[in-house]
Amino acid sequence: MSLPIHRDTPIPNVLTIAGSDPSGGAGIQADLKTFAAYRVYGGAVLTALTAQNTCTVSAVHLPPPDFVRQQLETLFSDVAISAIKVGMVATSDIAAVVAESLKRWRAEHPLGVIVVDPVMVSKGGDSLVDEQAVATIREQLIPLADLITPNLHEAGVLLSRKLDGNQGELRQVAEQLLGLGSKAVLVKGGGGHGPESIDIFSDGDHTESLISERIPTRHTHGTGCTLSAAITAGAALGNPLLESSRQAKHYLTAAIHSAPTHLRVGHGNLPLDHQVKP
Repeated sequence: MSLPIHRDTPIPNVLTIAGSDPSGGAGIQADLKTFAAYRVYGGAVLTALTAQNTCTVSAVHLPPPDFVRQQLETLFSDVAISAIKVGMVATSDIAAVVAESLKRWRAEHPLGVIVVDPVMVSKGGDSLVDEQAVATIREQLIPLADLITPNLHEAGVLLSRKLDGNQGELRQVAEQLLGLGSKAVLVKGGGGHGPESIDIFSDGDHTESLISERIPTRHTHGTGCTLSAAITAGAALGNPLLESSRQAKHYLTAAIHSAPTHLRVGHGNLPLDHQVKP
């Protein structure tokens, strides 16, 4: 699905607030590649540096929360941002700083879009946030969001219960997550089973299943980051969140399909081909 490109007007500026993945498959690297594919201008505020590859995360280095604040304040004082994606925020202090900055940004930009992807565990199973951070994400970040995009594991953490992942449960989970304060929810079912990958979008008034084929592949590194970044870019281009989510799922599916042919990166959970057209 091609997106309209209006070259007679400036392209939107879009921001990712997330951790760095030096292997290039997830985090801010995946987000910036996705923004480029969507023809929006991407900026990045780093909340974490990771030592990781396609197989494992061996170390995480966290900047001081005040430095995260300085990155945001310096950027907001100069650049007009249309939409913001929040990914990994590993500690409660960093999550609180991000929430405070976004609250001020939202007051000045009421039409700006905030997408929160509550990244908590890497594809390899490594925990990326602490328990206090989960509470701050739930209580301070999510109420600021126009859309949150948890996978099944993250939805279970946010709701403090284990999920089975059947479609009926996903719809119920989406409704329950709306109670945390975001305007809309996209529960990602890509980690489930069966021939189809089913995500559930709900904004309280409308609930819809977004369905694609489930592709047997090792190229799954950064799928969540890529999907939420694509939704954020689509929203910055003026598309409603549901339509942005539909388009993002098409883009993600194409990026997974294309990866085995065009990429030779690593030996574990392998990356996507972000250069496909949305």
